[in-house]
Amino acid sequence: MPDATGKSSDLPHAPAEKGQTAQKCGETLLKTPMGQAIRTPAIGGFQRIRPRRNRVNAATRQMVAETRLDVSDLIWPVFVCEGQNVCQPIPSMKNVNRLSLDRLVAAAKQAADLGIPAIALFPAIEAAQKTDTAEEAINPDNLICRAVAALKKAQPDLNVICDVALDPYTTHGHDGLVRDGYVVNDETVAMLCHQAVVQAEAGCDILAPSDMMDGRVGAIRQSLDEAGFVNARIMSYTAKYASAFYGPFREAVGSHPTLTKAQGGFHKRGYQMDPANSHEALREASLDIAEGADMLIVKPGMPYLDILYRLKEDFKMPTFAYQVSGEYAMLTLAAEQGILDLPSAMMESLLAFKRAGADGIWTYFAIEAAEALLKR
Repeated sequence: MPDATGKSSDLPHAPAEKGQTAQKCGETLLKTPMGQAIRTPAIGGFQRIRPRRNRVNAATRQMVAETRLDVSDLIWPVFVCEGQNVCQPIPSMKNVNRLSLDRLVAAAKQAADLGIPAIALFPAIEAAQKTDTAEEAINPDNLICRAVAALKKAQPDLNVICDVALDPYTTHGHDGLVRDGYVVNDETVAMLCHQAVVQAEAGCDILAPSDMMDGRVGAIRQSLDEAGFVNARIMSYTAKYASAFYGPFREAVGSHPTLTKAQGGFHKRGYQMDPANSHEALREASLDIAEGADMLIVKPGMPYLDILYRLKEDFKMPTFAYQVSGEYAMLTLAAEQGILDLPSAMMESLLAFKRAGADGIWTYFAIEAAEALLKR
């Protein structure tokens, strides 16, 4: 039938929608529920612009999707503990466990077989090994170093990421050394440099300083280079906020701050970022990049999508989001109550990070998400 240009068209016209009356070629009259007439441009008596056409079926939606999630976008955070054949559930994080090294190696094989490119390690240190000054963090035979060595032997192509921070190793639970109730910066940075080199010697591929001390990226970079690890990457927690969403993680590694109020304890607001601030994240990122960071992290994830977007837009650096323990717990607990469909909510949340600009996502859902993606 001829279209508005007089040329023949083989495309059938959809029937007019209720409340729509064709007036003449090139114009459509729509009526609102209140009876008001609205004229819209049209072809052949039908409305020309219909965004819903691109949503009409799954194949078309896939063709025009602006953002795609892939298994290669996932980083799996895993908690490690001492022992043999240990798989210790974490009550606040359903289906998340502390794993002994033998179980860790088996889990890493599963991740690698699914195509997950990296695993991030966090230690649950025995209480007897914790001190005020975190000496265990720089022990070359500590739990993390042994875990790294075991993983690189079993899965040499899997990237291993190590957390560079002191909180799992301190009795007070802070990310740095405490003097007179204050987390001191420069002494902490010296410890972090030693810790990073020890982890690199064990075989760690990517060092991830999460402490938020000033100048630590540049100091760690220099220490790694001087020790011969010029290709060891630094994925800096460039915008780590003093968030309420870390509770389950602190339970998992046993790092709840224990200082009294008189000692300046109970929070980490003296070094982690204020949730009220956005521009400050750009300043932190610019400093980390200038000091030699190879990749950036925003933590937490979902409450800080605006920060993620701004960092990616401004710096065009490889930028990652951390879907933290509290975010994971909210989704799983809501699903347990029948409030959310967990598989759908999980995938939607991960896609949101990608849409905001993330090059990858740290998520405790990594295994489930990878399996779901591979079934598509």
